[in-house]
Amino acid sequence: MTSFSELGLSEPILRAISAENYSTPTPIQAQAVPHLIQGRDLLGVAQTGTGKTAAFALPILHRLSENRTRPMPQGARVLVLTPTRELAIQIGESFATYGRNLPLTRTVIFGGVGQNPQVQSMARGVDILVATPGRLLDLIGQGFIKLDRLEVFVLDEADRMLDMGFIHDVRRVIKVLPAKRHTLFFSATMPPEIAKLADKILTDPVRVEVTPVSSTAERIEQRVMFVEKADKRPLLGEVLKRPDIGRALVFTRTKHGANRVVEQLGQIAVRAEAIHGNKSQTARQRALENFRSGEIRVLVATDIAARGIDIDGITHVINYDLPNVPESYVHRIGRTARAGTSGIAISFCDSEERAYLKDIEKLIKVRIPVVEDHPWHSLGGVVQADPDARPPLQDRRPQRHGRPPQGRQDQGRQDQTRQAHGQGQGRPAQAQQGRPPQGNPSRRRSGR
Repeated sequence: MTSFSELGLSEPILRAISAENYSTPTPIQAQAVPHLIQGRDLLGVAQTGTGKTAAFALPILHRLSENRTRPMPQGARVLVLTPTRELAIQIGESFATYGRNLPLTRTVIFGGVGQNPQVQSMARGVDILVATPGRLLDLIGQGFIKLDRLEVFVLDEADRMLDMGFIHDVRRVIKVLPAKRHTLFFSATMPPEIAKLADKILTDPVRVEVTPVSSTAERIEQRVMFVEKADKRPLLGEVLKRPDIGRALVFTRTKHGANRVVEQLGQIAVRAEAIHGNKSQTARQRALENFRSGEIRVLVATDIAARGIDIDGITHVINYDLPNVPESYVHRIGRTARAGTSGIAISFCDSEERAYLKDIEKLIKVRIPVVEDHPWHSLGGVVQADPDARPPLQDRRPQRHGRPPQGRQDQGRQDQTRQAHGQGQGRPAQAQQGRPPQGNPSRRRSGR
């Protein structure tokens, strides 16, 4: 399929698409839109950055424009459930852009801000509601939102819902929806619990899978730099001095770590801002806008905020901390090389993170090249050679369930995983000391 006009969309939507200078649908749009216009349930497996928001927004707008039914007071005709505030806002903006020529109402609700404006926006009902699970359930419980007349339900970033602990909230939302509805289910990966949920809520779905599960973008140049933890800060400062780094997104494992990196960069006159779950919505939006406009060229983020960052022109993704969930690596580096461009992903790996690197390489089926001799500056030995002289993936001894060989390194990794999870939930690391291990470590790493 070579043009949007072949998808069967209404003329007002095609005019809006043309105004955005979009000419050719992406693979997921070309495959999904015709089925969705026909009213089929859909299971979409696609990485972020593949155009899936338009893949569901365009046919939904077409359906609403063809059937002009007024929403009920406090109700919605369409619900899009998404895990983060940033992503909810961006999906709302996409509906506004593609539906600019249609007389449809929409609103976005999420936590972290006062609820009164959101309650008022729902009083008369809306055609399109984009929401995060927590605030949506809160307003439903208070009687301000009723979804018994819902026509279309979209569950976006389902695997991220699982990672962030929202899967029970998702099930609670589904219980209040009408049984007869059009359901769209999107996920970048398909862990067993997400696959079971999809089977439960979809009816005879069309499956659209445009890229292999957990693959990485072909246009991203990936590199790893072995460095001790104490040397990461000076290394990051040196790397950011590179003139070709136009806009860099730096990932840390914890919220406190993100704040520390911003403070440390400020000490060497590198302007940066942080975005994570402890920031207010106003602060997060301001940081995103400053990053988008070029006011700052470095944004430091945690994984919770990663899926909502959809900004063109990110030249580099830098993993200051390697993620302890391998799939998060794929989502992180997917922030660059968007809209047909190329990008570079650089990962710092200290001695305690080598097992994480092995898990990542096993997932993406690629051995990430090592920067052994820093080509830009002399760092006095900060950057180390590959400590393991890692063999090709096919020569490695099989590891059951993707877990590293048992031993001191594995024990250190489990200890760090427990600390990382504790900090990631907003609890200080010291609060975790002295507590016994809970559950299977490999299950914790997968977000379950």
